[in-house]
Amino acid sequence: MLFNSLSFVVFLAVVLILYYSKIFNWTNKKRMLLFASYVFYGLWNPPLVILLWISTIVDWTAGKKLMEVQGERQRKMWLLLSLFVNLGFLAFFKYGDFLLENFTALMNSIGVEFQAQPMDIILPMGISFYTFQTMSYTIDIYRRKIKPANTFLDFALYVTFFPQLVAGPIVRAKELISQFYEPKKATLNQFIWGTFLLTAGLFQKVVLADTLLASTSDDIFDSGKIMHVLDSWTGTLAFSGQIFFDFAGYSTCAIGIALMLGIILPDNFRYPYASLGFSDLWKRWHISLSSWLKDYLYIPLGGNRHGITRMYVALMLTMLLGGLWHGAAWTFVVWGGLHGTYLILERLQRKYLPFEINAKNGIFLALLTYTCVNITWVFFRATSFTDAWNMIKSMLFLNPEGQKILDNFDIIKVLVVITLTFLCHWYMRDSSMKEKANHVSPYVLGLLWAMMFFLICISQGSGEQFIYFQF
Repeated sequence: MLFNSLSFVVFLAVVLILYYSKIFNWTNKKRMLLFASYVFYGLWNPPLVILLWISTIVDWTAGKKLMEVQGERQRKMWLLLSLFVNLGFLAFFKYGDFLLENFTALMNSIGVEFQAQPMDIILPMGISFYTFQTMSYTIDIYRRKIKPANTFLDFALYVTFFPQLVAGPIVRAKELISQFYEPKKATLNQFIWGTFLLTAGLFQKVVLADTLLASTSDDIFDSGKIMHVLDSWTGTLAFSGQIFFDFAGYSTCAIGIALMLGIILPDNFRYPYASLGFSDLWKRWHISLSSWLKDYLYIPLGGNRHGITRMYVALMLTMLLGGLWHGAAWTFVVWGGLHGTYLILERLQRKYLPFEINAKNGIFLALLTYTCVNITWVFFRATSFTDAWNMIKSMLFLNPEGQKILDNFDIIKVLVVITLTFLCHWYMRDSSMKEKANHVSPYVLGLLWAMMFFLICISQGSGEQFIYFQF
């Protein structure tokens, strides 16, 4: 079920009516939320709910055993069981065909005749998100940072809580499970603000991502042609805006829906396109994933505790695996590798060529960072290395024979939207939507709300699913 669908409006209305009715006590309200979450997920492909059940039962059992047993060997075995099940599901469903294709190519490259039929595995929606979420639960219990959930119901709801189930934020157990222990009810201000956030998230997705930017991005990246420099940059900028508004829109919707229920979810984006370097970028983009990779991958790989070389290796491996997390293709690995390279170069610059960031050079650094980000987005969006390389060459003025397929209106539209986005991020980089709203007249805020709602209603977007559902 998509947030940007009329069926979800009906679904949410029913959930809210039941949630705030007086016929259920808190335990039954949690059961209702759990059932609603299974319905929300199961409407895509009902049999895939079984994977959620298996992960839930395995990690609930492993978490209890990790707290009960004392022997380190036994505790490691229960942790390994949890990791094996979760990573096994992820490896099979997300990377099964990818691994088979690469094994076939390897065999053929060494002269072994081998041809396997594609398995055509169905990718469960959001498997990367809920897998990382449940893994963090058992790992944190193993590290004795948290205790197991009080009840199986609390843990099951943590795994499947429908606002953030499919595309995050990836919430840690200590941030969410404890909120289920006591009855939750949104205050009037929370409910209104949550509804506003839901509208703002849908505005980002439906109006900005789908209606204004998606078609231009698709026209360029799906054309299969060598593009003119202006078209290549326009298409890449369009995708940079599309993926931000699509993903940030989902996160904003999720946070808003949860707030309408009285549940607090963490921020997942903080105006990343005004980042001052790539370390700053990963503190602002997909915050829940970047913090997960830091705590459960980068630090265990050594982090910055074992010398410069070990730190750079850990950093690069983390970003390469982060790229692979996004998709089962080598283009995603290159995307992660570029981010790893940028982070390493940035640390070298800070060590050997330090400079103070001020108002004058800050915006230049933000523009430089955003330009480098757009280079990486080419590999994220392109369907092959050939297409990606042709696009990069066009952007660097190395394809003088490139074709021009966009009309002036498309180019101006994208440039205006992206320029306004960058300026907005620069203006908001040290603030938040809530802080700004507190200093705006309620009448102005109401007018803005009405305008967003009106534009959502009249938009001609494709109504497609959110981009990150495929990850």
